[in-house]
Amino acid sequence: MTGDTHRPHTGRRRNEAARQAILDVAVELLGSAGDGPVTIDTIAAAAGVGKQTIYRWWPSKGAVLLEALAGRAGADIPVPDTGSLRADLEAFLRATFRAAGNPHTASALRHTMAEAQRDPHAREPMRDFLASRRRVLRGLLERARDRGEIASGADLDLIVDQAYGVLWIRILNGHARLGEAEATALAGSLAGQARG
Repeated sequence: MTGDTHRPHTGRRRNEAARQAILDVAVELLGSAGDGPVTIDTIAAAAGVGKQTIYRWWPSKGAVLLEALAGRAGADIPVPDTGSLRADLEAFLRATFRAAGNPHTASALRHTMAEAQRDPHAREPMRDFLASRRRVLRGLLERARDRGEIASGADLDLIVDQAYGVLWIRILNGHARLGEAEATALAGSLAGQARG
């Protein structure tokens, strides 16, 4: 043969596509977990991959689910920088509550929190997921402090804990809404506390 018949290797792209399909399907399945348990088998079948493909990237089901949720949170919740503490908190909490208040996402969050209590492979990724979300909110507060909007003695970690405490108790307990009005009220309360 005289022509170059070399085909480019496409395995890496195909593998990355499979990996992304697994992550997409994992959250989708969690949202409809009432239809049956979410297992590595159900994730693999829905993503159109073998179980070994999943285990190539993650040590357990919990680890898959947490990475999927972390990716979604980063994409769905922008970090506002309006120049105003109250406006930034409102925008951030509204987006956070909107994402977490989605029935599929709320179900996924409940499931992964429970999974992290049982599965040591999911425990550290859950801590990492929560820490990453806390860092985002703390960064928002630090910018406001740098602008002089937050009292110098304000405990930023406590404010972050209060914001996420409201979110998680409502997700886990299901006793109250995670709507825009609730996000706005919480933003006002936190901004007032931060100002001292």
